[in-house]
Parts: sequence; structure tokens; C-alpha cells
Amino acid sequence: MNQEIKSLNLTELQAALKQMGQPAFRAKQVYSWLHRGVRSFDEMTDLPKALRQTLADGFLLTAPQVVRRQKSALDGTIKYLWRLHDGNCVETVLMRYHHGNTVCISSEVGCPMGCAFCASTIGGLVRKLSAGEMLDEVLFTEQDSGQEISNIVLMGIGEPLDNYETVCRFLELVNSGEGMNIGMRHISLSTCGIVPRILELAESRLQLTLSVSLHAPDDETRSKIMPVNRRWQVEELLGACRVYYEKTGRRISFEYAMIRGVNDSPEAARLLLKRLRGLPAHVNLIPLNNVEESPLKPSDRTTVLRFQKLLEDQGVACTIRRTLGSDIDASCGQLRRKYQKNDES
Repeated sequence: MNQEIKSLNLTELQAALKQMGQPAFRAKQVYSWLHRGVRSFDEMTDLPKALRQTLADGFLLTAPQVVRRQKSALDGTIKYLWRLHDGNCVETVLMRYHHGNTVCISSEVGCPMGCAFCASTIGGLVRKLSAGEMLDEVLFTEQDSGQEISNIVLMGIGEPLDNYETVCRFLELVNSGEGMNIGMRHISLSTCGIVPRILELAESRLQLTLSVSLHAPDDETRSKIMPVNRRWQVEELLGACRVYYEKTGRRISFEYAMIRGVNDSPEAARLLLKRLRGLPAHVNLIPLNNVEESPLKPSDRTTVLRFQKLLEDQGVACTIRRTLGSDIDASCGQLRRKYQKNDES
């Protein structure tokens, strides 16, 4: 298969075009077209026809197709199911907030992490996305919706730190001044807790927001619902988070899905307070989405509010995530899973 051109940074693209005998300015032209979401080289109308053909012969230009588009009647959230060039599908969600439009993108087709409450991991990992395919999710969501995107969260299907080098390449591309120029402080990356990669990310000192899917303050509970905890337990994970804060100065967000009878007791809240002591943190309580294949159920509203109050009373910033797109299967993996099941039947 030809090399995927959208995954190249500007320096690499300049080198490739130089080898073709092209003048230096051509690379910036091509790069600009790629980051505007063209679907074919023929759309690059200010390039000579012969060069367009040479590029088409030598490179793969990815452009996903919309399989399904669902728009929430409640809040305007749009969920996309994209078909990639090899027939695999991933999800992207566009959410509207008062501070701008946020796109939640996938980093893998499927997920290897096996979290008990998540539909994305059912069926395991199929393959990892390329940097260009992740960029496509942003570009073509913006193009299809007509809504300018100002914020990105890597919280869709897949574990971003399992695809670490490629995710870093995506961050470089989407942050590029010659491309979409989305600042690092407008990007959040969510991980279930791959400790060596958190430490590696800390060394890069990127100014993005790290979101850690914690979901339980003790090893026994967390290991039951998140297999990753059997490799890197809570104290080791939080130790890496402390290093991340020391290196970057960025407060960490902890995601905490409220699961009835599992992690929502006052005792769990008090242990969470103990674990987070001395670490600048924000806790984001997430009303659990019902996943057909999972026996886990969401905590009731009273329990969630009690948990929040216990944290806030001790000075820990704590919010309850606003539920967006509840009428369109907007939680990770649900739309892809339904599509797969329909395909199999």
C-alpha cells in the first residue's frame, strides 16, 4: 500500500516533494490542501495536473465516508460513524458548549483494555488508527457539520496511550500553524492508566490536559472493572500523575463513572479523597451509560450528588458530567457496536 500522505508533517512532505524535483513552495501548497479536508488530489487546483497524478500514484489520501450521522434533538450533539479506507468503522462525536465546539475522536478501531463498563472494548482491538485518520475525524466532522472546531478530546474508541507515537504525531499535525492550528491547551487526552506512557508524556511537557480514567480508589474494585489495574495499580498510577503535574504544571482531571453498588459509597469517596491528597486535581463524575452487554448499572442521582458533596466539602473540585446525546447512543462504542451486530445478523 502507498504511504499515507496526511500523516506526514511539513518537513517530511518537503523532503518527499524535493525528491520529485518540485520547488519548495509546493509542499506548503499540498500541506494546506490536506489540512482543509480534500478528498482527492484533483481538488488541489493550484498544482500542475502532472504533479497531482504523481501524488495520486505515490500516496494514499484518506477520506472517511459517513455510514451514520445522528443528531440529538435534545442538545444538538452529532455522532458520526465513519467507514475508513479498509472498511473498518470508528466513531466521532461533536459536542456544543458555550466556550466552543468540541470533537471527541477515536484513536483505535476497537480497544484492547477490556474495561467492564465500556462498549468500545467489546470485540477487542482491531487495529490502531494512523495520525492522518485521527486528523480526518477532526477535518471531516468540521466539514460535514459546518461547525468550526475549537477543542479536541481523545476520549473516543481506543486507548490513546496504546497508540502513543501515532497520537503524538497527530498532536503535532493538528497543532501545526500551517494546518488547523488547534492549541495544546484546547486538547484533552484520556487514558485508563498506562503508567510508562504517562511518564513519557510528562517528559514532553505538552500543555494538553491529561484525563485519567480512575473509576475506583482501591485496587480490588478497580481491578474488577479495569484489567489495566492488574498491571499498574492505583498508587503507582497516582505516582505517575504526580510526576506529570510536576513536569507540566497542568492540573489532572480524573474521570469517575458512578456505578451502582460498586464504587459510589461514602467510603469510596473518603478513600478517593485520601488518594488525591496533595495532588491538584479535578474529579469528573460520569453518569454511567447503560451498555447492553454489561450488568453494571448507573448510580441514582441522590447518590451521585452525595458523592460530589463529600469531595467538595474537602476542597476537591468536582463536577458531574453533563449528559450529551443521550438519545443518539453518544457514549463510546455504542453506535459502532449496533452497526456490527446488524451486519452480523
